[in-house]
Amino acid sequence: MTHDKAPKSPNPIWGGRFSTTPAEIMERINTSIGFDKRLYRQDIRASQIHCSMLISQGIISPEDGTAILQGLEQILQEITEGRFVFKTEFEDIHMNVEARLADLIGSAAGYLHTARSRNDQVATDLRLWIRDAIDSIHQAATHLQRTLLDQAERHADTVMPGFTHLQAAQPITFGHHLMAYVEMIERDLSRLADTRLRLNESPLGAAALAGTSFPIDRHYTARELGFHQPCLNSIDAVSDRDFAIEFLSDAALCAVHLSRLAEELVLWASTPFQFIYLSDSFTSGSSIMPQKRNPDAAELIRAKSGRVIGALQSLLVLMKGLPLAYVKDLQEDKVQVFEAADALTVCLTAMAGMITDMSVNTEVMRAACNGNLTATDLADWLVMKARIPFRQSHAKVGNIVKLADERCCTLKDLTIADMQKIEPAITNDVYRVLDIDNSVRSRTSFGGTAPANVLIAVGEARRRLLAKDGERGRAERRDETET
Repeated sequence: MTHDKAPKSPNPIWGGRFSTTPAEIMERINTSIGFDKRLYRQDIRASQIHCSMLISQGIISPEDGTAILQGLEQILQEITEGRFVFKTEFEDIHMNVEARLADLIGSAAGYLHTARSRNDQVATDLRLWIRDAIDSIHQAATHLQRTLLDQAERHADTVMPGFTHLQAAQPITFGHHLMAYVEMIERDLSRLADTRLRLNESPLGAAALAGTSFPIDRHYTARELGFHQPCLNSIDAVSDRDFAIEFLSDAALCAVHLSRLAEELVLWASTPFQFIYLSDSFTSGSSIMPQKRNPDAAELIRAKSGRVIGALQSLLVLMKGLPLAYVKDLQEDKVQVFEAADALTVCLTAMAGMITDMSVNTEVMRAACNGNLTATDLADWLVMKARIPFRQSHAKVGNIVKLADERCCTLKDLTIADMQKIEPAITNDVYRVLDIDNSVRSRTSFGGTAPANVLIAVGEARRRLLAKDGERGRAERRDETET
């Protein structure tokens, strides 16, 4: 005799449409609480504002609304203190919070979801989270800029070879080289600021896709959550993730810049270069070779850039074939965003640590400038002093370099007579032109490598940072006042 198993209880999330719980594998693939619990602050904050709006609009009673607000505050405290139990049967952060709210205040918790859907709820949460992530990344990136500025100022007149094709090309200053990364990060910050401005619209109140018949005030909830305005179209509000893609694009570009700098640190710290020294704090040893000092922090920054680039690619592929409006594929948008933000933040912080930590071997850098790095200076000098067209000057200097190569010496080792056989206009002043310090000091064109230019650029960059700090401080005080 066989006995049929009693049917499982219906899923509490889906209501009366379903009579049994999902299959185990369905529950596993459908659950997102393992990663979207990171949205808890944003989710609870948005729920508090939504509840306040429902009260003010007369949609729910003040008594029920007050109970909801007090319950949400308790849940926030429980999660913050690590006492909250996240349950997979409630799928995501939204329903985990609502289920716990029902435990605390009873059936009144059911009023919280009035005039909204998980669709607009998660879109709101993710915008809020990315907005916070951008602010955090901004702080880490500006800290890195300051560390670069400190080293650039310290080494404004430290001479090193500048490279093209990884071949020594012309003498530059180390400070000028570092300032190139200050500019790259400045553009990264500008892109992130633009993204923050565009994403700062509130989806809350768009509901599932069509809006709601309840007399809600979306401008109120947008304002209280710090958004500029509500999203203008309810379908667009719940279904697009271009703001997340744009954030990942910005993050990927920033990660690429960090990876390039990390690659240079690896090269500079290597035995053939020995331009810099990284302490034990940012290097590791070998399990078999006692003498090794490996620049692992720089190498890991270089590697983690692939994670950020991969996150962008993953979300682009996820979005490319989705019809409007919301589809479950969008549940998978958050993993990429979280991983990219985490990776970029740790890379920015580690890079700032290495830039602060590194010691610069100035004499080794100077010695690496030996050779014919001032050949361009000689060609320019012939144009200015001998009035020789640059193309002819270039060819003549090329022949002089060829002569030096044949004699296994540098340009400065050639005699005036040797050089005059190729170009009679050359005088004893040529040796001043071929000096590497004179070379870098002469590069005074706007944006050039001259030490004076570097110091001016450092000063201007510091003023920009101070101005931005002032603007952010005023904006934060304004937000606090409005809140």
